[in-house]
Amino acid sequence: MLEAFKGIIAADSEEADLLSAIDLGRLPRHIAVIMDGNGRWAKMRGRPRIFGHKEGAESVRSILDTCARLSIEAVTLYAFSTENWKRPKAEVTGLMSMLKRYIRSEMKEVSANNIRFQAIGDVNGLAPDVQREIAWATDKTRDNTGTVLSVALNYGGRAEIVRAARLAFADIERRSEGIDSLTEEDIERNLYTHSLPDVDLLIRTSGEMRISNFLLWQIAYAEIVVTPTLFPDFRRPQIFEALLEYQKRDRRYGGLKEAAAQ
Repeated sequence: MLEAFKGIIAADSEEADLLSAIDLGRLPRHIAVIMDGNGRWAKMRGRPRIFGHKEGAESVRSILDTCARLSIEAVTLYAFSTENWKRPKAEVTGLMSMLKRYIRSEMKEVSANNIRFQAIGDVNGLAPDVQREIAWATDKTRDNTGTVLSVALNYGGRAEIVRAARLAFADIERRSEGIDSLTEEDIERNLYTHSLPDVDLLIRTSGEMRISNFLLWQIAYAEIVVTPTLFPDFRRPQIFEALLEYQKRDRRYGGLKEAAAQ
């Protein structure tokens, strides 16, 4: 994995120092990111909020490039929640236009990195032209075998669980079984992320201490790292710092380490 960064990281740089401290044998399989702070970043510079979202696209590129080079199995980005429709119409329109442009312009690089793209959430609630771009990107990267990039669009964690429960109940009825036979596996099988491992590391930028209705089922045992860095400033060094913080954690999944239990 270190070889993947040769030529792009100077040997005497901050990034090289951070990378050398990371245990490459203990990386998270699934990283999720709540991309927060774009609007504040723009406001601090006297610019409209959409300017912050555009700059945030550079951070997305950095996250994807870094995770692909580290062979991270899955990356899920919170791009647009069901609650984001409440934002000013001009901002929502700008976000959707930017999303379409990003998908069209970035898929060549995404494919070059062997990344498979998928959208999670109520995609049918998006405008038809946005749905077409999503379908195009999904099809274009379908056969890629590297990092799975899930972009949460028109997404809400509670709504996902309700949807999964309904689908699971329909499966139970088809099997002519009672509701008492419902298991966690039945729910999980019907989540948008059913083919992915649970989230190991959840990163939230901008310092806000909230989950914001994101991947509520999948983050049950995730390590949460909150950084004060606003998302447009969240680049490779900050990714490395989050990985180092993750590796400091003692992941017990509700149990005790054998030595501590004695």
